[in-house]
Amino acid sequence: MKTNIIEYLFEAAEKNPEKTAYFDEMTGLSYGAVNKNVKAIATKIIKKSGTVCRPVLIYMDKAPSVLCAFWGVTLSRNFYVPLDTDMPDYRISLIVENLKPQAVITDISHFDKARTFSNNVYIYEEMTETDIDEDLIRERLDTAIDTDPVYVLYTSGSTGVPKGVVVSHRSLIDYIEQFCNEVGIDSDDIIANQAPFYFDASLIDIYCTLRAGATMGIVPKDYFSLPLKLLEFLEKRKITAIRWVPSAMKMISAFKGFKTLRPAYLKKIIFGAESMPVKCYNYWKENYPDAVFVQIYGPTEITGVCTYYIVDRDFNDDEVIPIGKAFRNTEILLLDEEDKLIRRSGVVGEICVKGSCLALGYYNAMDKTESVFVQNPLNPYYPEKIYRTGDLARYNDNKELVFVSRKDFQIKHMGHRIELGEIETAVSSLSGIKSACCMFEKEKQKIVLFYEADSYDDEKVMEALKKRLVRYMLPNTLHKVDQMPLTKSGKVDRVELSRLYGIS
Repeated sequence: MKTNIIEYLFEAAEKNPEKTAYFDEMTGLSYGAVNKNVKAIATKIIKKSGTVCRPVLIYMDKAPSVLCAFWGVTLSRNFYVPLDTDMPDYRISLIVENLKPQAVITDISHFDKARTFSNNVYIYEEMTETDIDEDLIRERLDTAIDTDPVYVLYTSGSTGVPKGVVVSHRSLIDYIEQFCNEVGIDSDDIIANQAPFYFDASLIDIYCTLRAGATMGIVPKDYFSLPLKLLEFLEKRKITAIRWVPSAMKMISAFKGFKTLRPAYLKKIIFGAESMPVKCYNYWKENYPDAVFVQIYGPTEITGVCTYYIVDRDFNDDEVIPIGKAFRNTEILLLDEEDKLIRRSGVVGEICVKGSCLALGYYNAMDKTESVFVQNPLNPYYPEKIYRTGDLARYNDNKELVFVSRKDFQIKHMGHRIELGEIETAVSSLSGIKSACCMFEKEKQKIVLFYEADSYDDEKVMEALKKRLVRYMLPNTLHKVDQMPLTKSGKVDRVELSRLYGIS
């Protein structure tokens, strides 16, 4: 049984040292090269610092070299914290203040900026030239345990202060082992990475590649606004697997991209982080009838994914694809407002999670940790933590979990309880609608719908919705947008929509 994620790298480097592990448009690194760089970086950190289980910031542009920095930190028995070089200075300052990092790893081009984060700054290019000390590394690795943190990823906080989610090696190892086995990720796969490395959506790309001894390619960010370029990348690089947010996939389906080019090697199509419109899924399924399609669900606090559904039947455009069942060593508790367990289909409750997937908590924020990592209300006998996701779901007649909406998106309007996600699903099912987002304007007590479409206007949308929704669920205000604003993770940016349209 592995106790440290780095053991996957050692195995892959020993088995196929010349095989390309990670590449982008500019460079590529073999498993042997990654292994060498990682050991050199770890040696440097161990010699410079005697501490363990302390945070090290990584401040570099997205590239294969960043992964070497991640694992150099990991091998030193510390944990990495990725920062985006495009991140606003204010957000960086909040993270640095919360984290108080032991050190920062950066490249030469970002050295001056990195010096403002810490007095202890390592330059990546110099670290990789360090003479490797195998004895020192082995001594440090022999003391490692699987509950050591492997990374901290910062998510948005409701108060405006980012929260750092601390995840252990055990959580990550359990997740990657289960996912690779269930989906069949193997050494022949070439995975196309979309998500930034500071989002948990990238974990499948990074770590399934490592576990399987596969290959991962970083897709240039601007390709996700250029459908043909994106498809050409998939074809040229012989991509077999993708794990993308639905927004990226919708861009292909909205422009009917496969009419121009249908990449020939794609076999595994994984999507999550937001709801997948069934009409988008159906377009992909029509073009890849033999591919494995997997819907995944889970917040950063449970290592990114806690449930999955391998799509095994047809869905109509107005249906919702389930988020499925729990991973091994994970249990889902669907709790009602009185914290009673829901077993019947159709009853909406909050998704609560327990098992090895749970994060250790929030870094340097015990009060926030204790508010959501709580005692299991079904167990009064001994300490047992669960994570309250704040997400609402229900069971369908097949006993599969179906996501409904965020708890925050459940509103009381005209005496009725309404899930805004249900309205979004109805809008997204309309042919010609590219994207939809529904919000509630509390001051005016109005449901506001934003939508992106070519062939629809407000009147046509309302006519269609009257056939799909009960009267009290119909939006009061509609806004047709030229292009839906997206966050860097590819989700609809609700904060930006609120700002642009004055929603409060």
